[in-house]
Amino acid sequence: MIGKKIFEEVSAKLSETIANSPAKDVEKNVKAMLGSAFNRMDLVTREEFDIQQQVLIKTRTKLTELEERLARLEGSQPLEQVETSDMPSATENAEQAENTENKAV
Repeated sequence: MIGKKIFEEVSAKLSETIANSPAKDVEKNVKAMLGSAFNRMDLVTREEFDIQQQVLIKTRTKLTELEERLARLEGSQPLEQVETSDMPSATENAEQAENTENKAV
């Protein structure tokens, strides 16, 4: 127990000495300089990166679901055919235009 107490006292004294020494000031200055450099580099924090990673995962999942839904809808009767079934086809339109030109001549 006495050895542990002495170790704790020495540790506390060293921490106090380092906290009051120029080394601590140098450490603070280096941290400030690095922080400033990182801010200028437009780096993101790990937390921001993790959040964006989760957003990307959700977006990919949603995209996959929508692609599957679209494939199922395209597998059934396409909406364009349902809506345009009463309209003439492109070849019928061309024939009608040709007939109109022939009548005009």
